[in-house]
Amino acid sequence: MSEFPSGLRIGRRPLLLWSALALGLTPAAFGSGAALAQQGEPVRGGVLRFLVELEPTTLVTIAHTAGPSTRISPKVTEGLVTYDFDFKPQPALATDWTISPDGLTYTFKLRQGVTWHDGRPFTADDVAYSIKLLKENHPRGRGTFAFVTAVETPDPHTAVLRLSKPAPYLIAALDASESPIVPKHVYEGTDPLTNRNASAPIGTGPFLFKEWVKGSHVILERNPNYWDKGKPYLDRVVVRFIADLSARSAAFETGELDLGGGPPVARSDLARLQALPHLGSETRGYEYNGSMTQLYFNYDTPALKDKRVRLAIAHAIDLNRLLNVVYFGYGLVAPAAVSPELTRFTDPSIKPYPFDLAKANKLLDEAGFPKKADGTRLSLRLYCNPFNGQAAGDFVKQALGRIGIAVDFQFFDFSTYIQKAYTGREFDLTLESLSNTFDPTPGVQRVFWSKNFKIGLPFSNASHYENPEVDRLLEAAAVEPDVERRRQLWIDLQRFLYEDVAAVHLIAPAGVTLFSKKVKNHTLGVAGINASFADVYIEK
Repeated sequence: MSEFPSGLRIGRRPLLLWSALALGLTPAAFGSGAALAQQGEPVRGGVLRFLVELEPTTLVTIAHTAGPSTRISPKVTEGLVTYDFDFKPQPALATDWTISPDGLTYTFKLRQGVTWHDGRPFTADDVAYSIKLLKENHPRGRGTFAFVTAVETPDPHTAVLRLSKPAPYLIAALDASESPIVPKHVYEGTDPLTNRNASAPIGTGPFLFKEWVKGSHVILERNPNYWDKGKPYLDRVVVRFIADLSARSAAFETGELDLGGGPPVARSDLARLQALPHLGSETRGYEYNGSMTQLYFNYDTPALKDKRVRLAIAHAIDLNRLLNVVYFGYGLVAPAAVSPELTRFTDPSIKPYPFDLAKANKLLDEAGFPKKADGTRLSLRLYCNPFNGQAAGDFVKQALGRIGIAVDFQFFDFSTYIQKAYTGREFDLTLESLSNTFDPTPGVQRVFWSKNFKIGLPFSNASHYENPEVDRLLEAAAVEPDVERRRQLWIDLQRFLYEDVAAVHLIAPAGVTLFSKKVKNHTLGVAGINASFADVYIEK
């Protein structure tokens, strides 16, 4: 448990053990420290009241990466592995794995005796079909599994991934929140985007789906046949959806909520709630997500094809003020495409575009947008992922108004935003919250890779950004096994995107979890509260 007072800056994440993994080391090679520590003797029973900030559009992340979905999905639907705080993979549906020296073959030994919640046996066929779905439909999986040419199933408990090129990030992409394993017999022959499993999931996880009352809650109940005998400890998880920030704060204050993350309340309320004797706070458990806030351009908007207009917008936004006013200091200024938390791939020479209104105005004049009699130059429509909060959109609107850009700021609920931003695409600017994840290939490539422009695919290249040099760098970094050469490719890419003003990268927000001090084992690895909750218990 750690407090996170306003103004404190988040620290650096642990380095991934890519070199060891690339040599094909198995879990045993990491030693006994791989076991996750318990916080005491677990107590059985009880109901956990868990806040998910916004209501999801799906309860399974097979074709979705939205934050609310990643909170819920892993409680029902598991992955091949999990990860501890050092990013070391831990057994889940896979008990053992090896990677060939050339990085082209991944062999997973699967846990035996596991059944789906409908009683059907879990087998390697489910793994093979899930990876196929992830490769075809998942916003990041399209890149993560791009080089997987086949998944062989020599027996029911072995899955062998064959790759055409190395994918040095793949072993870190197998958490339940990122790459869930779903039942082939439920999905086969259907569209995963509309499959009924999205709203009434069947998984192998510690909790069974009970009900989803739209606008209110989801109920998950203890799986009595869970493969990890004796777990879960909780009888039930009630997932609450509370859109109003003040109502969330009141619910934590009065003890109506036990756990939530994000942070789950307005940052302006955090210090007050952290001081309450019955509540604790935790800043770990967000390393797997790598949160970022970005301003993306719609390159189908004629004015935004002009780099001078994009640069003027960048010069109009004071990032330090944005961090302090909107995020209350909980985070880092993040001017490059790669989060400052991914230290292996960052370039400290990339600084924020200077806050310079005079230069911004000059650039707009040169681009052919003089001020009119009413003081405006042009009008742009701004969307905002609600995870960023309305205040972030208001900040950008006011900032651009100072240089004569009239902003039509439209703020929607989460599901409406997804549809309007990624299907309708009627925005000119969108204030997004696309995480870098555990590695920039799945986290950043999806945004700028021209081949990932797909209408209706959430959290993809909605900008319709196309640049052959960017494609080349992205594709080279995705397969480069040498650590230093791969790092240089990512630095080259960040410098190119920065010079092109391909987007304006703003803030790396800090995650904060609030919890009742009676709730134990809620954060045991880098996935934090996006984990299964199999180990969570409530003290009596």
